[in-house]
Amino acid sequence: MSVALVRNPGEGTRYRYYDSVQEQVVSHTETRGVVSVARLTMRRADAPPLHVHSHEDESWVVLSGRLRFWVGSASLDACEVHDAGPGAYVFGPRSVPHTFQPLTTTAEVLVINNPGAIEGYFRSVGHADARHDLDHVDGLTRYGVTLLDDPPRA
Repeated sequence: MSVALVRNPGEGTRYRYYDSVQEQVVSHTETRGVVSVARLTMRRADAPPLHVHSHEDESWVVLSGRLRFWVGSASLDACEVHDAGPGAYVFGPRSVPHTFQPLTTTAEVLVINNPGAIEGYFRSVGHADARHDLDHVDGLTRYGVTLLDDPPRA
């Protein structure tokens, strides 16, 4: 990439992920693998299970709504809990268990992965009526992600 990349909301590529649509703001193919950025509009039921990444660091920028983050342990009950509102930045280093869920009806968030190859997993899941993360354990394993506990209750 020889010039800066500017992408306004809605200008990225959209794809289905379970029963939602995500916007790929920046693809790892555009940044030589350095970063992947997705824009999500999440509902409470969209929370992922508690999990850990071994290949990438993950960051979140809350654009609207409020999110709750669980971090630091292999069970939800033992995690630290942090709430983040509009404008908040949250950093999740690789090897640190985490999950997150909107506290509001919906929340819009940028999800940033460094390096960015994991976007291949998200694109591979495709459409489903609801989240079924346990159906995709093999795909998660290929991308260095381990599920540790259930998602927070919706």
